[in-house]
This record gives sequence, structure tokens and C-alpha cells, in this order.
Amino acid sequence: MEKINLDFFANQTIQIDLSNFLINLLTSIVLSYLIQLAYNKTAKTLSNVKNFSKNFVILCLTTTIIITIVKSSLALSLGLVGALSIVRFRAAIKEPEELVFLFLIISIGLGCGAGQIGITVVGTFIALIIILMHSRFESLEKKIELENFNISIISKKKLKPNNLKDVIDIITNDSDNCELISFSQTSDGSTINLLSSFSKINNIEKINNNLKKKFPTLDFVLVRESINSV
Repeated sequence: MEKINLDFFANQTIQIDLSNFLINLLTSIVLSYLIQLAYNKTAKTLSNVKNFSKNFVILCLTTTIIITIVKSSLALSLGLVGALSIVRFRAAIKEPEELVFLFLIISIGLGCGAGQIGITVVGTFIALIIILMHSRFESLEKKIELENFNISIISKKKLKPNNLKDVIDIITNDSDNCELISFSQTSDGSTINLLSSFSKINNIEKINNNLKKKFPTLDFVLVRESINSV
């Protein structure tokens, strides 16, 4: 009886349903591509993110094919173990984040290859939600508060009193605090110095654009005194 069972496991033939195989294959492609998009959006590694993630779909596809072929055959499973013991993979994994995403891609391939589509899809979407939420919370924690900027507005011609007020209003509207430090005017031009603070770095660009739009001849000079990380 033991000899019959051994012959059965060693010589059994694999019957793979082509339609189910295509569904598993398509599912692995879609899920791995979603992971690739999430990695490209959230990765903080120093290596080339897009160059690394472009292999995700192929890796997941390969894993799915291998598991589909060997899952019903003890002989092929043992052959796979022998083949992997010979092949040496020497990819340089520099960051733990890269290793985590590789394991996630391989697990998707394993699940799809084993035909566990429901569990694999649910698990992948839960992983995506966690990845995106973690990235979101991390970006909020690293919000930068900008303070104490010396702003110099240099005009190549004398400014009228109403123009001076317009310049200060533009800066005041998009800054948290604004204090006039000095104002000098000669026959060659005018210089305004202010001390301002900002909570959003985009406001600095907004001020520059608004000044250039209303006063094309003005030069906008900004010197940062300090940055405090929150």
C-alpha cells in the first residue's frame, strides 16, 4: 500500500483548468500593479523607486505560474526545492521597505497560484489601505513650519504710497505674521524690508507670483533665518 501511494505522488499528472488559471493570472497582474503604484507613491528609499518597482508584476506573475504548476505535484515541489537550492539570487536589497514589498508581491503570487483569490484580494486591499494611511500620517507628522523670514522687496523706481500699501498687503495676506522692519527710497529706487512667518511653504511661492503679476519690475528676495520641524 505504501509503495502504491509513493508511486501515485511521484507520477501523478497535473490537470490545470485553463479558465481558472487565466483568472488567477489576471488577478495577480492587477493586484501587483496596484502595489507597484502604491510603492511609487509612498516609497522613501534612496534607490531608484520606479526602476525597482517595474519588476513587481513580472515577479508576481512568475510566482503565480510556479505555484499553479507545482501545487498538485509532490515530485514537482521537490524538484522546485532542488532548483532553488542551485540558483543564487543576489539582488541588492538596501532598504527594509523594499524587502517588505517583495514579500507582499510574492504572497500575492502564492495566493493567486493556489487559487485563493478571495483571501488574496481582501488581504491586498487591506495592505494597500495600511500603506496609504501610514504614508499619510507620516507626511502630516513631518509638516514643516517656516518662521522668521527676512523679505526684501527691491524696486528699480520710486514706489508711490498706494503701491507701498499694495506690496505690504500682498505679503500680509499670505503670511501668518508680517512686520515692517525698514523702508528706504532714493531717486534710483525703493527697498522694503519685512519680517514674516509662514505655516505653508506654498504661500511663499504664492506671494512671489502675486508680486510679479502686479509689479513686474520688483525683485523679491527672501532670506530664511530658521526652520523648526514639528
